[in-house]
Amino acid sequence: MVSEKMYELGTKKSTIRTIFEFGRKRAAEVGEENIFDFSLGNPNVPTPEYVKEAAIDILTNMPPEAVHGYTIAPGNPQAREALAKSINERFGTKFDGHNLFLTAGAAAAITICFKALCEEGDEFITFAPFFPEYRCFVESVGGKLVVVPAKVDDFQIRFDEFEKRLTPHTKAVIVNSPNNPSGAVYSEATIQRLSEILAAKEQEYGHPIFIISDEPYREIAYEGYTVPYIPKYYKNTLVCYSYSKSFSLPGERIGYIVVPDEVADFGAVYGAIAGAARVLTHVNAPSLWQLVVARCAGQPSDISTYVKNGQLLYQGLIDAGFTCVKPQGAFYLFPKALEEDDYAFCERAKKYDLLLVPGTDFGCPGYFRAAYCIKTSTIERSLPLFKKLAAEYR
Repeated sequence: MVSEKMYELGTKKSTIRTIFEFGRKRAAEVGEENIFDFSLGNPNVPTPEYVKEAAIDILTNMPPEAVHGYTIAPGNPQAREALAKSINERFGTKFDGHNLFLTAGAAAAITICFKALCEEGDEFITFAPFFPEYRCFVESVGGKLVVVPAKVDDFQIRFDEFEKRLTPHTKAVIVNSPNNPSGAVYSEATIQRLSEILAAKEQEYGHPIFIISDEPYREIAYEGYTVPYIPKYYKNTLVCYSYSKSFSLPGERIGYIVVPDEVADFGAVYGAIAGAARVLTHVNAPSLWQLVVARCAGQPSDISTYVKNGQLLYQGLIDAGFTCVKPQGAFYLFPKALEEDDYAFCERAKKYDLLLVPGTDFGCPGYFRAAYCIKTSTIERSLPLFKKLAAEYR
């Protein structure tokens, strides 16, 4: 009567959401202040005042039909031009409005790219640890997700394993830097080598291989780390961006796809993106927020809270005896669990009302994710509990 696949997706919640909902129920029992919920990547830094002011000014002074009406499918032309100008100023590129397609956030952007590119038998490669939704996004368009095992010493790329997984069926490679869940930033050397390998394989296979750069955390990169802008290294790159994290607007669903002129057959790729958006019922990105982000593009993001929280949690876990790569960006830690079964470890952590996400869900068994986009005071009060948890394994 219904699609079994869709029923499975609709009734089996992600582990992250299941843990978050458990936390809401548990909070009702023991009090919100006694729950240490590290499950959900929901920004806790307030939306910047300049975003609020822009929204109020637009709502107050612009004609309602210009604010709330339909835009053309790729987005308001003036907004696209403003965003392209901002990108050019930051990265030395030469985009204009025709290179952008505005979307309802990064999830819509990457799914549209998968749909636009995918033909029968195509494979999309990603690097563990990876955002779990990539699998259902890729499979929903008929593709196959191929996972490269994690390089757990620094969470860069295991190029030996990557090259083993490249085949003539490879259509695209998904890059997420700063990374969810590891917090790692891919170095320039990593991006250069990735680009060189793919360029050689394009020649060998006789067809383009795309990089889909998933960049919702681009602005959350810490001192000493620079996030390479991949189109400057590899021509067949599609950039998927979101303002959910940089402007703390996850519920407003606003982002974009950049399609550089240099991609193989720009007209075909951009046309396929428009067609994919159409069949996915993506009429247009939210019109008010197109105007807001265009006005605010290039404004600085305040990441000081994430810097403080990341340092605090990292040092606290190290002192408790955990092993962890120091965060370079985003707002996640990805420590090694204290037993091989990361699900069992995270279940034991619930004894202390520490809500953590098993690394297996991110393609990296034996680890766990802790999102530190929460109150600093919550992290401070959680550290003695992490010590108690660690003491059980000694």
